[in-house]
Formats: sequence, C-alpha cells, structure tokens
Amino acid sequence: MAGVSLKCGDCGTLLRSVEEAQEHADLTSHSNFSESTEAVLNLVCSSCGKPCRSKTESDLHTKRTGHTEFVDKTADAAKPISLEVPKTTPSGSEEAVCASSHAPEEMVVPEVDKKLLEELEGMGFSTARATRALHYSGNASLEAAVNWVVEHETDPDIDEMPSVPINSKVEAPKPSLTPEQLKAKQQELREKARKKKEEEEKRMEREREKERIRVGKELLEAKRIEEDNERKRIIALRKAEKDEEKRAREKIRQKLEEDKAERRRRLGLPPEDPSTVKPAAPAVEEKKSSLPIRPATKSEQMRECLRSLKQNHKEDDAKVKRAFQTLLTFVGNVAKNPNEEKFRKIRLTNPSFQERVGSLKGGIEFLELCEFERMEGGEFLLLPREKVDMAVLNSAGSELDSAIKNPFFGVL
Repeated sequence: MAGVSLKCGDCGTLLRSVEEAQEHADLTSHSNFSESTEAVLNLVCSSCGKPCRSKTESDLHTKRTGHTEFVDKTADAAKPISLEVPKTTPSGSEEAVCASSHAPEEMVVPEVDKKLLEELEGMGFSTARATRALHYSGNASLEAAVNWVVEHETDPDIDEMPSVPINSKVEAPKPSLTPEQLKAKQQELREKARKKKEEEEKRMEREREKERIRVGKELLEAKRIEEDNERKRIIALRKAEKDEEKRAREKIRQKLEEDKAERRRRLGLPPEDPSTVKPAAPAVEEKKSSLPIRPATKSEQMRECLRSLKQNHKEDDAKVKRAFQTLLTFVGNVAKNPNEEKFRKIRLTNPSFQERVGSLKGGIEFLELCEFERMEGGEFLLLPREKVDMAVLNSAGSELDSAIKNPFFGVL
C-alpha cells in the first residue's frame, strides 16, 4: 500500500506532504522522515470549519471556543503522498481552493473588522495570522486578538488563512470601542479592582483582629495561672513556717518540762503528779476567712524573699545584713540614676558580688523581683531602661530598710 503521510522519526509527527515535512524540519531541525500508511487525522469543526489534526488539538479548540461537534474527514483527505518536491509554491488563495476541493462545501475566508486588521498588520503581524486571530477572538478588540496570537503562537497553522463554509451563518463583527467607551470601561475595571482590594483588606483586618483577641486571651489566661501558682506557693510557704514554729514551741515546752523535772530530782522532791499538771490550753483554731485569697503583691513577694534569705542563713547575721545593705545600694543607685547603664548592669561572676549577694540563696531572686533580667547567656543581670519602675524600686528600698533595722524581721 502506498504511503499516505510522512512520519518524523524523531518526534513521531504525521505530515501530509513534503512541504509540511520541510516546514517541520525548518522549525525543529528534525531530518529523519519516512513514508507511513497511517493517515493524518482530519477533524473539521462543524461550527467554524477549523481543521484539527489530533484529538488533543480538537479538545483545545473545544475548550477555547465551546464548539463540540467535529466531522471526521480523514478518509476524504487521505491520498497517496508524492515524494517529489514541487517546483513552485502555490499562493494562499490557491491553497484555499485546493483545500476546498476536498471538502463537500465551499469554504471562504471569514469577514473580520477591517480597522482592527489594519492595526494588527501595522504591528507587524501577517494578514493570515491577523485574520485568524480576529476570527477566533470574535472580533472583540485589538487586545483580545493580540492575546490570542500569544496563546497560539506555537500552533502549526497559525499563519494559514482561516476558512468557514460559505453557507454558514457568520456573526457580524463587533464594532471596536470608541475612546470614550474604552475610558469608561477602564474606569469600571479600576473601580471593581479597588472595591475588591478594599474587601480583601477588610477581611485581612478582621482576621488580624481575631488573632489579636485570641493572643490576648491566651496571655490573660497564662497570667492568671501564674498568679494562681504564685499564690499557692506563698500559702504553702506560710503553712510550712507555721508548722516549723509550732514544732519549735513544742521542743521548747518539752525542754522546759525536762529542766523542771531535773530540778525537782536534784532537790529531792518527788516527780510531779501528771494528774496535777495543768493541761495546756488548747490551741485556738484559726478562724478561716470566707473571703477569697488575694494575689500576693510585689512588696509581699519581696518581703517573703528577704525572709527566706534570712532563714536560710540565720547562723550568720552579719553576712545577711551585709547582703541586705548591698541590695539596698543596688536599688538606690538605679533609683537615683535610672539612665546610667552601669548602675543597671551587674556581672554575676564578679567575686565581690558573689561573696555579698550571689552566693546567698534568695539574693539574685530579689533582684529579679526588681525586674532585673539575665542577659548574654546568664553572665549579667540587666534592668532594661523601659522596665525601670520607681514604685517597684521604692517598695524594694522600704522592704530592705525594714529588714535591716527591724531586729525581729524573719524571726516570727
């Protein structure tokens, strides 16, 4: 059987003639062609007459134009291929006549907007490409035609003059917009874009506000939990102190009883009759308050910190007093010179600081209650300028002054 097409051995494309093979070789640099008995698919759109050479091309045409009906004219167009190179190239009109001879209906070039056609030709597009672009873009506008050319630049038939059946109903070309209409259309599009942008900004602002509310609630809840935990810690600490005081009083009472019994024994008196011993007055149960426990204030936390420091080092009163005086000096310097960083920054590894404050449990904690923060990997304590609170510093100074001057501080 004689071949009805030429097949590219490099990419597998089927071509109808030697001319198409030459064009394909010029575009792709492929040179391996051979005869094939497989006919080139020829699907003709029933609506506009556009020929499609593959199922993919017909699907793309349907997607772009909405045309869904195609006539399979593969058998009508199939003919033995001639391997002779023609000496003359037929003109565009002759190709149209030749193509129309294979179709059952006479095909003609569709009418397009002449003004738009002249503008496209003035831009450098060929007549065939400009006509095809205007026809398939519906003669809508110059911009629509240019966009169609850009989208279909790789189509193999983009430079072929389009054709439609002579008896098909062709819609009249749409008139191009006047400058006033074009300006109004542009203004309308700008207004739509502005409204869309405003709506998007409002939506984003609502989302940001929701996020701010959510974060605020989380911060409040975290602060509430922290205050609750601190309140529980202070209550437990006070209970432990009371238990310790109770145990100390019990030890003193037992010691007094033992001393009393020892004195009676030395004096030769008989042991005291337990029945005659006046029973100790029952401990008055502390009346529980029905009022809610208020959160510990900053001053109470400082006082508790200083009390713990004294209790932890009660065997060395001089060392405790020196620590209190050193802390009072730090707080006083910051209160007097809040803008001087040298008074707001303490090196933790300083031997003098370690000896006076750093080595005592509770010393650094007191400074942290005064808003000092660990910086540079924990090497320094720094009170940031924006966190200097004179009320806090005054409270700290008052608590330290009371701890220094009150001889009973931390005893009870």
